[in-house]
Amino acid sequence: MAARSAAPPLSFGLDRLPTPIGTALLVTDAEGALRALDWEDYEPRIRELLRLQYGAVNLSDRTAPSKMRTALSGYFDGDLGQLSAIAWRIAGTPFQRRVWTALAQIPAGTTLSYGALAAQLDMPRAVRAVGHANGSNPISVVLPCHRLIGADGSLVKYGGGLERKRWLLRHEGVEV
Repeated sequence: MAARSAAPPLSFGLDRLPTPIGTALLVTDAEGALRALDWEDYEPRIRELLRLQYGAVNLSDRTAPSKMRTALSGYFDGDLGQLSAIAWRIAGTPFQRRVWTALAQIPAGTTLSYGALAAQLDMPRAVRAVGHANGSNPISVVLPCHRLIGADGSLVKYGGGLERKRWLLRHEGVEV
C-alpha cells in the first residue's frame, strides 16, 4: 500500500492593527488578500477558525499590505466606504460563503435581522443556519457580521463582544 502524504500547511501572515476598540488581528495570504480579521483578545478563536477552514496553517508575523492597513484605519477614522477597497478570500462551506458574501452587501449604517437575511437568500426557514454561519465569519468588520441584529431590533451575539458590536454600529450611524 502506498503511503499518503499530507498536504503541507498553508502559510499566512499575521499582523496587528490598533483600532479604537482594540487591536485587530489581520491574517493575509501570500497575495495580500485578507483571510481573517479578529480581535487580539480572541486570538485562540481565530486560530481555530483558520484550522477548521484550511486545515494545518502556519502563521508568521508579516505586515499586512499598506493599502489594507490604510483602508481599515480609514474606516475606523470615519470613512466607512474604505472597507470595499480590501481584497479578501474565504473558504468555508458553500452555504457559509453565500452568507458571508451577502454580509458584504449590507450597507454601512443599516442593519438586517437574521430572518431577513435568510429570506434574501431564498431560505426563509434557515434563520438558525444563517446565525451559525454568521458566527463563523472569519473576516469580522470587513464582512460586517455586526450589522445582523435580532428580529426585535436587539443586539444579539457578536464574536468580539456586544460592546464592540454596539461601537461599530454607532460608528456607522445606527442608534442602538
